[in-house]
Amino acid sequence: MQALLGVLFHFIGGFASGSFYIPYKRVKGWNWESYWIVGGLFSWLIIPFIAAWLTVPGFMDIIGATPGNVLFWTYFLGVLWGIGGLTFGLSMRYLGMSLGMAVALGFCSAFGALIPPIYREFFSDDPNNFTAMLHSNKGMFVLLGTLVCLAGIAICGKAGMMKEKELSHEQKTAAIQEFNLRKGLAVAIVSGILSACMSFAISAGKTMGDAAVANNANPLFKNNVIFVVIMLGGLTTNLIWCVFLNKRNQSFGDYTNKSTPLARNYFFAALAGTTWFLQFFFYGMGESNLGNDASSWILHMAFIILISGVWGFVLKEWKNASRKTLSTISLGIFTIILSVVLVGYGNSLSN
Repeated sequence: MQALLGVLFHFIGGFASGSFYIPYKRVKGWNWESYWIVGGLFSWLIIPFIAAWLTVPGFMDIIGATPGNVLFWTYFLGVLWGIGGLTFGLSMRYLGMSLGMAVALGFCSAFGALIPPIYREFFSDDPNNFTAMLHSNKGMFVLLGTLVCLAGIAICGKAGMMKEKELSHEQKTAAIQEFNLRKGLAVAIVSGILSACMSFAISAGKTMGDAAVANNANPLFKNNVIFVVIMLGGLTTNLIWCVFLNKRNQSFGDYTNKSTPLARNYFFAALAGTTWFLQFFFYGMGESNLGNDASSWILHMAFIILISGVWGFVLKEWKNASRKTLSTISLGIFTIILSVVLVGYGNSLSN
């Protein structure tokens, strides 16, 4: 029953993550950096503090009593993850929801599974290293899943190239206004690599979660105090970049431009940011039931890729593409989902 609840929570979190970008499409007359940082203030500052305040008694006291090195690594990994989140948003901007999320999260799944054992191989005495992976059923399934994941990414990239060749500029930008395959693939790769730092940041801040449980917090919500620190790292990265873009593009006026529907824009940006954080709120609940290992992270990724793929078709991002191209992107998404299932199964094995 506990495992079933964990899967359910991951599905809800995946649905939130796979759907969060939709409200941004309702923002009118603002530059990307303006609505991204308004939504980000809710994602990385306001909602995490509210969630921690509601669910973790004395969360600020827990943070204040945490050793500096734990806070530093949790925050620093949050900064790196924030770069992943920033480029993740750019992936959606240039590739759309189905292709952008499939490629970015496919890389995230692969690197999230491989980086910890490779790190242990060279910098730790932990026996669960890369060499050990090569000599166990568990490790071989994880490696197989990673290879399948990379194959799925290649298939999705092929579908993107097929779409680019088939459609006119007007057709490609009808649903994705700034469609750019090369830029999109580049930022999706960076996003996938650095977004995996979220799982590492949660591990780095584990003592805060333990302290929350010791302070009578429900174990389902123990990660909410860790998220406060991680999200501040993410806010740092995105705020610096968006303010830079505001200055470069002279878009500071967006926030007060009365020729745009200001109330509507703030509402949808806030809705997008809130929806985005809900993925981690429910991820934390799912992780509390399943454990913060590759299985939990991979399951979360699989649901996001599935939901975002469905939204991509609903929003007609592949409208006018040939049946062959549609079959190719569908095969790519299915292959990535298969890969995360293989990795998840591998991590469920005991050896």
